[in-house]
Amino acid sequence: MLKEVEVDPDGSLTRRWGVRADDVRVKRTMAALEANGITVLRASDAAAKRMVLDLIPDASPVHQGASQTLDVLGITYEIEKSGRYAALRPRIWSMDRETEAQDIRRLSAAPDVMLGSVHAVTESGSLLVASMSGSQLGPYASGAGRVIFVVGTQKIVPDLEQGLLRINEYAYRLEDARAQAAYGVRSAVNKVLIINREITPGRITVVFVDEVLGF
Repeated sequence: MLKEVEVDPDGSLTRRWGVRADDVRVKRTMAALEANGITVLRASDAAAKRMVLDLIPDASPVHQGASQTLDVLGITYEIEKSGRYAALRPRIWSMDRETEAQDIRRLSAAPDVMLGSVHAVTESGSLLVASMSGSQLGPYASGAGRVIFVVGTQKIVPDLEQGLLRINEYAYRLEDARAQAAYGVRSAVNKVLIINREITPGRITVVFVDEVLGF
């Protein structure tokens, strides 16, 4: 993860948005998510990787949004390198953007399993995800057969207003710095998905990790 001092020199943003939630808040948020049709699991840092991978059937077509959380936990590596799954992201990146654009779009839009994270979770059970391109938002919302979000508990916020503040004041700044360092481009909060409820039983699972992970 980026050194937060680069975007938060006095530590005020980290103290507000980057501190792991206490047990009472986590349990309250888990209950609210379950009431909104979202399955919730909870794991320690050490157990999270195995818990997530065990949710995915072998040979499943799996796609994932770019995620510091998945990278840090080693989930991205297992999906793309273990040979256990039909990883879509390496396949998509190997395709020609001009001649195979439609195929790329179709592969990206409706994987059997979509992995990722979110930028905020409200205590009332809503999920917020921001994106520059929006490419991962369609599968999260409805395109993917199953969605698994892996979320550090520092992302729990009281309500939607605070969730949007967390995105714009904190997560965006970290992602913008990462994008400039990695790709030489600026990021942007161009599109925001808010999931208040899931109507398909078992479609969305949130795995809370009792650590500070991702942005």
